[in-house]
Amino acid sequence: MTNQRIALSRRGFVKRVGALAVAGLAPAVVRGQGTPMQLGVLTPLTGAGGFDGPRMLKAMQGVIDEVNAAGGLLGRKVELVVEDDQTNPESAVRAARKLIDVTKVPAIMGTWASAVTTAVAPLCWESRTFLTTVSGADSITKLPHQGYLIRTQPNNYLQAAKHAEFIAALGVKRCFMMSIQAPFSQPTQERATEVLKQKGSEMVGTLIYDKDKTTYRSEVDQALKTQPDLIYLNGYAPDVTILLRDLYRAGYTGTRFSQSYAVTSKVLESLPFEVTEGVITVQPSADVTSPAYELARKRLGIAEPDSYETQATDWASLVSLAIARAKAATGTGIHDNVRKISQGSGTKVYSAVEGLKLLSQGKEINYEGASGPCDFTDIGDILDCKFRYNKVSGGKFVLLKVA
Repeated sequence: MTNQRIALSRRGFVKRVGALAVAGLAPAVVRGQGTPMQLGVLTPLTGAGGFDGPRMLKAMQGVIDEVNAAGGLLGRKVELVVEDDQTNPESAVRAARKLIDVTKVPAIMGTWASAVTTAVAPLCWESRTFLTTVSGADSITKLPHQGYLIRTQPNNYLQAAKHAEFIAALGVKRCFMMSIQAPFSQPTQERATEVLKQKGSEMVGTLIYDKDKTTYRSEVDQALKTQPDLIYLNGYAPDVTILLRDLYRAGYTGTRFSQSYAVTSKVLESLPFEVTEGVITVQPSADVTSPAYELARKRLGIAEPDSYETQATDWASLVSLAIARAKAATGTGIHDNVRKISQGSGTKVYSAVEGLKLLSQGKEINYEGASGPCDFTDIGDILDCKFRYNKVSGGKFVLLKVA
């Protein structure tokens, strides 16, 4: 997707949402309010996260469309104000300041890269703007965010442990990890090393590389000197694409393991089959048994929404329900109510609209998400989740297991 197309899409988005009321398609109670309730979206429409950002935006918009069709929030139409963080911390800070200082949104949803979330989080908690994210670096929830941040993505400590357990179960004895320079890199290496040792495997080496290189042949040579059974490519799609090509050219025949956001369907399309054959990918798994997942599947019109699409579904739902319970479109209102609508003894609900109906009747609810139960620790981490493992065969992903 080009920058031009994204810009046009964003302009068209505002026009389409605004046209609902003009065309008479929004409910009367929404049309009666002159000012829409604006919620912020800060997500990567371009850059390394450009594959996931547009899909997350579509999922959030689908939830908001349903909320508007059911009457909106607090009698007002809801409008998403979208900014592209470009998967770049500096660009993200400028965009976040615009959302916070100019638009004055109560919530910002959608940050993807850990470096981006780390950069914008202080702006959010200082302004009492609620932030939802998919970033995994352990350091993020250790920030002094005062409860103005939650993430539906498991943190790196949990992810690294699960990945290492899977790698050891493959029978791998010698693992090497190549990581991009990012907040999650060192903690992931340390935790994976620890768990591999516990499981009878060994991390024979690690390195951290610069994301802006056009070749990683020297890094590949360094890894191959350790004679690894498996190389863990801990980066993003642009750099992992180069690494896969360089590993193939170097004649490496061992197993390659990476995150699903680094080896995407677009990456498979960009490389010859023989370069990606046998690559194993992992991602947090959506709760495919949840009624919320089935609703997301129908809403998005796709057979298998992934963890990013389902987490985005849950952000929009959680923020909407917290605002409704707070009876105020403020970051503090979301902060004070997000756990009250997502964990506890209330009636289980699987969509924002279902929850809004019960809240309007004065009932307590427990939102169960498409990505899984939305139960958070005091610092904003999700408590647990399953993981999906795929293997590339003939240029396509084949499911290995969900565990």
